[in-house]
Amino acid sequence: MDIPKKWYEFFDGAPIERQTIGESRANVLRVRRGNGNDLFLKSEPIGVLNELPGEVERLRWLNHLNLPAPSVLDATTEDSRHWLLMSAVPGHDLASATDLSPPQVISIAARALRTLHQVPIADCPFDHRLEQRLAVAQDRVNAGLVDETDFDAERLGRTAKDVLAELLSKPPETHDLVVTHGDACLPNLMAQADQFTGFIDCGRLGISDRFQDLSLAARSIERNLGIAWVAPFFREYGVVPDQRRLAFYGLLDEFF
Repeated sequence: MDIPKKWYEFFDGAPIERQTIGESRANVLRVRRGNGNDLFLKSEPIGVLNELPGEVERLRWLNHLNLPAPSVLDATTEDSRHWLLMSAVPGHDLASATDLSPPQVISIAARALRTLHQVPIADCPFDHRLEQRLAVAQDRVNAGLVDETDFDAERLGRTAKDVLAELLSKPPETHDLVVTHGDACLPNLMAQADQFTGFIDCGRLGISDRFQDLSLAARSIERNLGIAWVAPFFREYGVVPDQRRLAFYGLLDEFF
């Protein structure tokens, strides 16, 4: 990819590395500057149902509220691609932080999500309530953007339309609306030593049921630490797990 020319001054010949951790659909590059203040470039082709322009808005909102996240340095559109230039968040993501024990990972993740979920929803301009997300899921199926080969093991071999029909047949009966990250897996939560340093990959942040985040966090904890650490996570967060909503929001994530 050709990096936008107006950003070359930020790089000063620094090496640029492609990032592979996480499940973002965008291309992510790390610019390793010699002064230690690394930068990140995120880019995606212009197309239907793009998320990067929305992520720019969400990061600026988080920055405005002084919530820990990358700072937006610039955003542009060039060569049929959306581009975002942002600061690096200190530390490592919770899925790869080798200096943290499982209890520390659990504590950091629970405290970070609890803090975000305490932001008044009246202050959040991003609506990810269930009706809106189901409509986007339907749009993504119609546009052929759902990767059926990436379904969880119990759904592999099924079509996106079939899984969507299952999703629409079992909506949750209760909703506890908070400001959610939207993709609250361990790779999207950063820490340095034992301190939370920020949320990354924030393109799906918005008002939703808190179990949108808790479902994806619990699934990520099970995959990265083992199922034995899921119950401690819910105790640390301070909520009784709702198995129906956990399953529903895990199913909804198949479309994103």
